[in-house]
Amino acid sequence: MSLADKNKKIEEKVVGTYKKIEDSTVGTYKKVEKGAVEGFEKVTDHFVEKLFKKDGESLDEAKKRLKQNEEEQGGRN
Repeated sequence: MSLADKNKKIEEKVVGTYKKIEDSTVGTYKKVEKGAVEGFEKVTDHFVEKLFKKDGESLDEAKKRLKQNEEEQGGRN
């Protein structure tokens, strides 16, 4: 086996290792991101339900009403 062949074999192993690390890192990031987004949605849903929902109004209706009010005000707080 020539030196070039040995180097090529080492290169393939290194690239394969980096690819595994990349896949693992990206997968972990996506899990953390999904957890953070789901947690944020749960918190905002709870706040809308407890603070802004009117009697007889569903959570989705309250969220739509709040979004519509925000759009009508031009995004001002």
